[in-house]
Amino acid sequence: MADHVLVPVDGSPLSRRALEVALEENPDTTVTALHVIDPTEPGYSVAGVEFDSATEPRHGSTEWYDRAEELAADLFGDLSELAEEYDAQLNTETVVGRPDREILEFAESEGVDHIAVGSHGREEDSRLLLGSVTEAVAFRAPVRVSLIR
Repeated sequence: MADHVLVPVDGSPLSRRALEVALEENPDTTVTALHVIDPTEPGYSVAGVEFDSATEPRHGSTEWYDRAEELAADLFGDLSELAEEYDAQLNTETVVGRPDREILEFAESEGVDHIAVGSHGREEDSRLLLGSVTEAVAFRAPVRVSLIR
């Protein structure tokens, strides 16, 4: 059994499912949900959020980052409610950067010994076995990785 499980979350159904599995299989373990705001992505790095460049703050502006942080907080609110259903405490963290690098760096620096990640992110109907972030994490992580479908 792991002492600290990391679950990267982006609001997609599979990231939510990865958190459910982590909470279910590790009832007495520290579970951290990590959301990465990708500054290279025009949207806000949260699945299901419509992004209209004509009405949203300019990409990369202070307002854009503020909005991305708000959406992350909303996501964590929903996920914390999910954790309560499992009678679990959920740690939450938001970082900015390239998702695969930030996930791996967080895992190493925070003593994570297991990563539970959705097999792919926002493209629910994707025919790909793994999304690009998941693939990078799965093949480069220094700890056990569970891929959730």
